[in-house]
Parts: sequence; C-alpha cells; structure tokens
Amino acid sequence: MTIRTILVDDEPLAIQGLELRLQAHADVEIVAKCQNGREAISAIKTHKPDLVFLDIQMPGFDGFSVVQGLMEVEPPLFVFVTAYSDHALRAFEAQAVDYLMKPVEESRLADTLDRVRQRLAEKSSITEAEKLKEALAEHAPEAAAEIVDGGEGPNASRFEKLINVKDRGQIFRVDVDTIEIVEAAGDYMCIKTADNTLILRETMKDLEKRLDPRRFQRVHRSTIVNLDQVRQVKPHTNGECFLVLDSGAQVKVSRSYRDVVARFVH
Repeated sequence: MTIRTILVDDEPLAIQGLELRLQAHADVEIVAKCQNGREAISAIKTHKPDLVFLDIQMPGFDGFSVVQGLMEVEPPLFVFVTAYSDHALRAFEAQAVDYLMKPVEESRLADTLDRVRQRLAEKSSITEAEKLKEALAEHAPEAAAEIVDGGEGPNASRFEKLINVKDRGQIFRVDVDTIEIVEAAGDYMCIKTADNTLILRETMKDLEKRLDPRRFQRVHRSTIVNLDQVRQVKPHTNGECFLVLDSGAQVKVSRSYRDVVARFVH
C-alpha cells in the first residue's frame, strides 16, 4: 500500500531533509508540505493522509494545536519531530506512532516507518482519536479544554480580549494584544505594556485562565510573557536565557520553563 504523507515544519530545510530521506522508501508518497499549523490542518482535511510528520515547536499555532484542530475528523497517524529531547515528548511516544529527533537519522526513520506500516494495518479511527485526546489531556491541557468547550482554536472566545484594571481610582480597559509582561507581586499583578504599568488585584492562577495560553506563557514562577511580543532569544548561563521584546525589554527565562523557548528556537 502507499502511505500518503504530509510534512509539517516551519523550517524549509528541515522539510527538504526529511523529504530526501523519505525517497528511500518507495511506499511513501508526499502529498503536501506545510510550514505552519494552520496550513497543516487545511492540508490534512483536504488530502486525508495516512501519516503526518509534525514539528511540535512552531511559533503561534504549534503541533499540539494541529492535533486539537483535527478532533472532528478521522485523524491520521502522527510522527512528531522535534529538536528537543524532553520527558513529555518521551511520554507522548506511547500515544503517537513515534517521535524523531532533529536531525533525523535514516536508520531511526526506517524503524519509525516500520511502526507506521504496522499501525496502518491495524488502525482503528476511533481508537486513534481517543489516543490523541488522551495525549492532549496529559501534555497540552489547554488544547484539550478547547475540545471539551467546543472551541474553534487557540483564539476561542472564552479568552479575554480586554481586561478591566482598576488602578489609582480609575478603570483602564487594557487590550491584551498590548500586554508585554505580567509580573506577580503577592495577590497583585503588574500588567506592563510598552508605555504603561497597571496594578491588578488578582492572582496569577486566575489571570492565566483568562489569557490565551497559545500567546501568554509563564517564563518564570512569577512572570508571564506575551509570546507575540518576543523578537529575540539571548542564551544565558546554566540553561537560562533572555527574551527580548519588541519594546526592547528583556525577560529572563528560568530553566524550569525553558520549553517556552522551543517555540522560537529550532
């Protein structure tokens, strides 16, 4: 049988490299190549492939979002591709067919395709959909919540567009697009935009529920950053780094939150 395949990666060179390695496997037919998550969802719904090689760390609409966006259709088999070795990805292996580390080794790819052939021979669409939902629930709970709530994607209406902040006797309506950084100070939040800092009496846990997790991520125990405002990543010592924002502000990313950097570094 022919394995109809889609390649998804925001790095053209990564797609080219994987495409070259797949030429050695005569039963693999590449039906589409996509450079972001939204293209991938559209191509998967159009071509209905058997297999998708999916990069996890893509800016904005990442690999988990692609999986979440396909829950209403019969899902293909997924092989996740990443530049980062991470315990969550190793756990995810039990749910996906496999995952590959960049740069992809030919022998490892051959083993993966053997597993794909075996799964295709015994595939149950209901079983695959349930496995993907379980994987999302464990490793991308925000995406899983979107499925339960019937959301249409990472920008579903349940997330705030404007936040009312009462500060110094006035009420400010803050467009979340303008927020750069949110910093915790006890039961208060310092909401920083490029030209203002406002104090909100709310816990970080409660505020996180109101912000789109595809855009706002913790980079420190007491700091949330708007990922859309990041323009540069600067390595630091001991596995830490700094995110440079559009305004020029720099935010330190602690080691325990270094997976956030994977959205920008491949």
